[in-house]
Amino acid sequence: MHAFDVLGDPVRRRILELLVDGEQTSGAVCAIITEEFRITQPAVSQHLKVLRDNGLTTVRPEGTRRLYAVNPEPLREVDDWIDRFRRFWTPHLDALATEIARGKRERRKQQ
Repeated sequence: MHAFDVLGDPVRRRILELLVDGEQTSGAVCAIITEEFRITQPAVSQHLKVLRDNGLTTVRPEGTRRLYAVNPEPLREVDDWIDRFRRFWTPHLDALATEIARGKRERRKQQ
């Protein structure tokens, strides 16, 4: 499965968001995902398996717990692919930053 196929699912994207700041137990991930998406623990486990099998996460056993973490390498490949398209939005974001700065200067002048 290609990384974009894996990332196309909102549950799997959310799991990666939960893991971006560091390792999480499968139980902790499960608790949040079942609450947010109203899916069962086996369904969350299946999403974790898809992420793991496709290399987007790693899992480390610690006693009876399983600790999941983001594997950044496949995400770098996604970023490399997306990089070709950045030119379409970077100038717009730069222009937005300029307008925000201009607005802040105008507000300071008015005070």
